[in-house]
Amino acid sequence: MRIERKWLTLFSLAVMWFAFPFTIFADEIELTGDSVNIRSGPGTNFDVIGSGNSGDTYELLEEQGDWMRIQFNEEDGWVTSSFTKMAEAEKEEEKEDEKVTETSTSPVETITIPFDNTHIRSAPSTEGEIVGFAEKGDTFKVIGDQEDWLEVSNDDLSGFVSKRIIKKSPSSSTSSSVFKNKTIVIDAGHGGRDVGAIGSAEVLEKDVTFLTAQELASELTMLGAEVLQTRPEDEYISLSSRVSYANTMETDAFISIHYNSIPEHPDVTGIGTYFYKGKNEVLASYIQSELVKETEATDRGVTHGNFLVLRQSLQPSALLELGFLSNPDKESLLGTVAYQKKLVSGIVNGLGKYFANE
Repeated sequence: MRIERKWLTLFSLAVMWFAFPFTIFADEIELTGDSVNIRSGPGTNFDVIGSGNSGDTYELLEEQGDWMRIQFNEEDGWVTSSFTKMAEAEKEEEKEDEKVTETSTSPVETITIPFDNTHIRSAPSTEGEIVGFAEKGDTFKVIGDQEDWLEVSNDDLSGFVSKRIIKKSPSSSTSSSVFKNKTIVIDAGHGGRDVGAIGSAEVLEKDVTFLTAQELASELTMLGAEVLQTRPEDEYISLSSRVSYANTMETDAFISIHYNSIPEHPDVTGIGTYFYKGKNEVLASYIQSELVKETEATDRGVTHGNFLVLRQSLQPSALLELGFLSNPDKESLLGTVAYQKKLVSGIVNGLGKYFANE
């Protein structure tokens, strides 16, 4: 009788196995940011047990909301999905198919430059030396493709050009015609002895605002705008001096860049934009909308703010709070190249829509 019960039990388990299959993860994830916190549980209230960097891969054990359980140093760890993607190994077959398609359908690709004074660089990065300028209508052969950059060549010039420039349509809100003859003041918040907010990993607000300001200035310049910066380097400049500088110039917009911090509430996140009276709200609304669209960040809305740089500004102005350094997970994301590009794209698109609808 005991033997019969034993076999009956085994048979029942076998039936349950096939009738109700378990989810078994054989996948790997890859981190997309540096110094990403790995925690003991699925939330920022759990202890940090380690960290990983961009390109690190881990076995995926479980998904729970926005968190993933991974195999980390022979124990379980948790990482937010915001900093992960499926490991490239899973996509090899798809990539091979793409390579075959590219080989068979695109033997030689050419591009046409959509804007005047397009930078051609020596390397696939904004840090690459500018080796020349291409004009609207110039054509190049594409001889290489490296992430966000194309390696191009013609009889006069060879180098790298940003895909963002090539993909932009002249009829879009970020067209060079929208920014032509526009002067924009970029105000990188804080600087010098005024470090601003300090992140949980001691990232300084003044450094991140400067990073964003430089990327934004580069993008707007490429699109034809004249860009003025209240703080072109790491130095202390008073708020009144910033506004006075902007007011003495004939400018079309004043954009003040900041990052937020609420140390007592490390889970708080999101982007918010401030304005002060009049049509400033229209400018702020366009930028806020495009920032949220590009980054998919929590929308903290458009708010009236009684800030000196807004209150005393004579031109349409907006103050941007682009994220929370006090949130450990967001802090490591905010300084990444990929996320900075999203922020800059959002600001540029918002400005473009504002100028197009003045």
